[in-house]
Amino acid sequence: MNWFQFDRRILQQLNFILILQLIPIFILSSYLVYEISERSFNSQMIYYGLSSVAFFVAFLIPWRKFQWLIPLAYWFNLMLLLSVDLFGKKILGAQRWIEIPFTHMTIQPSEFIKITVLLMLGYLISRNPPPKSGYDWGMFTKLSFYILIPFLLIAKEPDLGTGLVLLLTGFGVLFVIGIQARIWFILLLILGLSAPIIYTHGLKPYQKQRIANFLGKPSYHVQQSMIAIGSGGMKGQKQEEATQTQLKFLPVSSTDFIFAYLGERFGFQGMMLTIGLYIALILHLMFIAMKNPEDYFVKVMSSGIAFLFFIYMTVNILMTIGLAPVVGLPLPMFSHGGTSFIIFAVLFGILENLLAFRFYFMYNSDSKLTMIRK
Repeated sequence: MNWFQFDRRILQQLNFILILQLIPIFILSSYLVYEISERSFNSQMIYYGLSSVAFFVAFLIPWRKFQWLIPLAYWFNLMLLLSVDLFGKKILGAQRWIEIPFTHMTIQPSEFIKITVLLMLGYLISRNPPPKSGYDWGMFTKLSFYILIPFLLIAKEPDLGTGLVLLLTGFGVLFVIGIQARIWFILLLILGLSAPIIYTHGLKPYQKQRIANFLGKPSYHVQQSMIAIGSGGMKGQKQEEATQTQLKFLPVSSTDFIFAYLGERFGFQGMMLTIGLYIALILHLMFIAMKNPEDYFVKVMSSGIAFLFFIYMTVNILMTIGLAPVVGLPLPMFSHGGTSFIIFAVLFGILENLLAFRFYFMYNSDSKLTMIRK
């Protein structure tokens, strides 16, 4: 078997449609960011470059062969989360970052834990697949442990928004994999009964204030966001007429509230088109998960990325129109910013690797591929 055959067979397993679905999102995002700030656009291009490198590095790592590294990566990431509490750097009242020694660069372990939690779930589930009736309490508790520990550490920073994204994604994956129905019923009942206690004693004052603002009069950010969306009408306005953004009434218009500028520029039609692109991507990811019922690594990663996109997109859009509290979650792979792009690029790189090497998964000692069909 020559290298041409190898390349052809690997390429046949890649999901190019998945990558092509992201391109319109990138183009529209870049166009809007360029209109808001050429400086932000330039940094966005750098983020694209870094994300491309991250994608290819993640794609080239032999995840199936080196599965034993996954628990080590998970516990190392967990140690980083613990170290945030000990010597993390505080920015704007939140202690979420670790400064890299001898540099001025910082990393946010709570972002990388999304990758390691999904990998850990895939590792554990592939080694102990669920029965037809779904996991019982024993396995559910074991898997929940690997989700709840990082959630509690992230919520303590405090970063409840990121923590809840991780929590909902992790349990969403377990729902797709299969858990006995009575377990979900009991958990929902307990959660409903304990909600008042969680609100009274579990939330910090600023978190309660956000909920109060959401239920009462919208904050300044949300008011300006809703004005921007409303002024866009059905088809949007010209750039020079998009006064909410151009005159700086709309805060953080290129990051958390970029969907509001999208509405101001391209109106209801532009917003529906963008939401449609996201829905198509999410459905495609879930289709990949359902199409690979016995490959639990693919099933976990694909459904996990789908849940991440759905939660980020839903919360961000609802936040901009005043139907959810402002929690600082970006529009995935659309809002200006580097960390989110890189994290999703790594996740897509891992997924494409798992898809490409479904049947040819062994790496030999000289880094070439020895293709062994299952």
